[in-house]
Amino acid sequence: MTIEKTTIQDLLIITPRVFEDSRGFFFEAYNQVKFHENGINYQFIQDNQSFSKRGVIRGLHLQINPCAQAKLVRVLEGKILDVAVDLRKNSSTYGQHFSVVLSAENKKQLMVPHGFAHGFSVLSETASVMYKVDQLYNKESERGIRYDDATLAIDWQLSPKEIIVSEKDLVLPGFDEVDWEF
Repeated sequence: MTIEKTTIQDLLIITPRVFEDSRGFFFEAYNQVKFHENGINYQFIQDNQSFSKRGVIRGLHLQINPCAQAKLVRVLEGKILDVAVDLRKNSSTYGQHFSVVLSAENKKQLMVPHGFAHGFSVLSETASVMYKVDQLYNKESERGIRYDDATLAIDWQLSPKEIIVSEKDLVLPGFDEVDWEF
């Protein structure tokens, strides 16, 4: 497994070592010992899975303290653009976002630490996304930022006519309205 630092501190891309032969492939998606050896010390307590069709944007979602969630995101089927926005006000990259294509083919994962908003767009016909979290869902701690916020200017790699967003996500505030502390 290789762990790659991104342009935003603590946001990591994890690529497993894949063993392939005529039968198919095998890889370790998560190994607590290897994660801990590399300074990734979360205790994941829940797995979540979603299925979406092309054009769906889910996010940007987060939970505030004391229920902030770290997420380890991967794709079981299809391809997504995974996006994380740094909301840690003491960070030199506050307000910056990072995106990476995650797919069943490349088997990459994104480790999203506490203090980030997270979302993704579906680039393939359909996609199944699975992610581990280190805190349970807490409705009172749930927050979000509009996917099309002008300040963030995220390129979701979709044409405007393709985009499908839930009603709940359409009423989220913009980045300039964020007042959450991490």
